[in-house]
Amino acid sequence: MSLAVAQADASAGVDVATEMAAIGKAARTAARRLAYATTKEKNLALRAMAKAIRRNSPAILAENALDVADAREAGVVESFIDRLTLDPKRVEAMAVGIDEIAALPDPVGTVLAEWDRPNGLHIERVRTPLGVIGIIYESRPNVTADAGALCIKAGNAAILRGGSDSFRSSTAINQCLTEGLVAGGLPEAAIQIVPTRDREAVGEMLTGLSGTIDVIVPRGGRSLVERVQKEARVPVFAHLEGVCHIYVDRAADLAMAKTIAVNAKMRRVGVCGAAETLLVDKAVAGTHLEPIVEALKKAGCAIRGDEATRALVTDVAPATEADWSTEYLDAIISVKVVDGLDAAIEHIDRYGSHHTDAIITDDQSAAGRFFARVDSAIVLHNASTQFADGGEFGMGAEIGIATGKMHARGPVGVEQLTSFKYRVHGTGQIRP
Repeated sequence: MSLAVAQADASAGVDVATEMAAIGKAARTAARRLAYATTKEKNLALRAMAKAIRRNSPAILAENALDVADAREAGVVESFIDRLTLDPKRVEAMAVGIDEIAALPDPVGTVLAEWDRPNGLHIERVRTPLGVIGIIYESRPNVTADAGALCIKAGNAAILRGGSDSFRSSTAINQCLTEGLVAGGLPEAAIQIVPTRDREAVGEMLTGLSGTIDVIVPRGGRSLVERVQKEARVPVFAHLEGVCHIYVDRAADLAMAKTIAVNAKMRRVGVCGAAETLLVDKAVAGTHLEPIVEALKKAGCAIRGDEATRALVTDVAPATEADWSTEYLDAIISVKVVDGLDAAIEHIDRYGSHHTDAIITDDQSAAGRFFARVDSAIVLHNASTQFADGGEFGMGAEIGIATGKMHARGPVGVEQLTSFKYRVHGTGQIRP
């Protein structure tokens, strides 16, 4: 029996509500300590976490192998297996990500703005931690490391509830994070993983655990995010789905368009930044469409096209209305010929999820119109949608991608995991 399973069995007889209340209380206490932790303390803990992950890589991989074996036995789809699976390279990437987070500037205490009033008061707006962040995620065990480390850097405590499918892997990773916290002199309860597979724990987190959780971040499929957004009694940073588009404009370079389209769809099909729809301007459909589609086919992608696409390319399945709003998370893409930039933007506005959308063009004016009119958290010009990632943005890692417009939007990194307060300096002023 693995350690993770043993821990789950040990907590099986404990009332979930009681257990979660204790976790919330401990997290709130830890958050008070983290709020004034020094940059040196936090970075020491983070670097120790990275070292512990590297040192314990064999144990993490062994636990992950058990998770993957269970998932295969359950008959889950290959894209899910890809998100769940760790290998030495992915474990090292977790450690590198934590080191990169340690190297980032500490956002806490940063003066965002300051000014003087006519009465002599000096006012500062200063970054502060959010407090306790609850992260509910599915399948991706690397989220354990990313989320825990980002929360610590921003001075927050974290309560992690990974999917039951990645329970062993996440628990093994969390043990490394705990080791790092101890090395940095920070409370072990600063990062806690929910020690049960019972789904009741999710419901308890959504209540806010009697006011101890300040923000919830869900990372998973549509059903999870919908539930969180519907039931949560605390603010939520999330995106419902990633219906991402690549638009090939009439001024697009064909070689570039082929390379970007294949990468955007096929690099990793199970990530939220994977392209799900390819739009091609009818002005270049005769020259660009078939080469791009054939390149996608060669890479192993199934194509579902509109009538115009099927008239120009052989062996393309018909697209249905539902395809235009589907997040496949698989080696499938829908393809449509559109009547120029305006029609592309209209399609994205109607069917997109405001996550990530890209234009391929050598026309700077067209790119500018796309940027101004496409209301997505991330818009790209001549680049793959798979860059929708906090690490690629230089944030070290991300806790998720938010498509809402309040507080955080796009990759949620250390700065987005802070709030602010006002510091007012006086010399004895009173208000008349």
